[in-house]
Amino acid sequence: MFDLTGQKALVVGVANDQSIAYGCAKAFKAQGADLAITYLNEKAEPFVRPLAEELGADIIMPLDVRSEDQQNALFDEISEKWDHLDTILHSIAFSKKEDLHGRVIDCSADGFGLAMDISVHSFLRLIRRAEPLMPHGGTCMTVSFMGAQKVVDNYGVMGPVKAALEAAVRYAASELGPKGISVHALSPGPLKTRAASGIAEFDELLDDAAKRAPTHHLATIEDTGAYAAFLASREAFNVTGGVHPIDGGYSIIG
Repeated sequence: MFDLTGQKALVVGVANDQSIAYGCAKAFKAQGADLAITYLNEKAEPFVRPLAEELGADIIMPLDVRSEDQQNALFDEISEKWDHLDTILHSIAFSKKEDLHGRVIDCSADGFGLAMDISVHSFLRLIRRAEPLMPHGGTCMTVSFMGAQKVVDNYGVMGPVKAALEAAVRYAASELGPKGISVHALSPGPLKTRAASGIAEFDELLDDAAKRAPTHHLATIEDTGAYAAFLASREAFNVTGGVHPIDGGYSIIG
């Protein structure tokens, strides 16, 4: 069995105990990793800090990915406390409600730019900051969805945004491979998370996914965490650049 003992993992995107990021953090911890967990703001802190403390996180800090000051503070703390970093898990995305629920062709330039910045470029910013802390290699992961590759009703502008995220994964993997840094996109099927609740008719999508998936089971945050923990291990050192479906086979069905 793979082992993450002694590894240092930064988890960005925990909102509550239903978050994909929380499932990944639990799995990292169960395999022996030390954790740094961020929360978005003061409003989110009461929901995230108890979970981080329960997991024994060494570092618990705010991170709005649009704030360069908060990013500087976070990586300064990581450098001082740990001096290196092995894994990043990025599980954040955002779109204005009117852009998410409207037609893609009607999305405002500002709205499209904001969704791309928070959902895609923030991952690249985190990788860039982590790179000097991974002198012996590491693993960078983000979270995508099948709406990046196929049209999913009501997924709206997040489809093109996630497609850009997956392309960014491939390019980053190519650029960082010589340094032993792997880059991945986890792609769980439909999950009941707070972020997903913003998608119109999402309950219908969940029901359809459970019926059509070969396993007839929806993915869970624990499924996603287990896969993420494997990718973070040395056993997966030669795997990089991929989009990894974790969906009971839902994505293979026509």
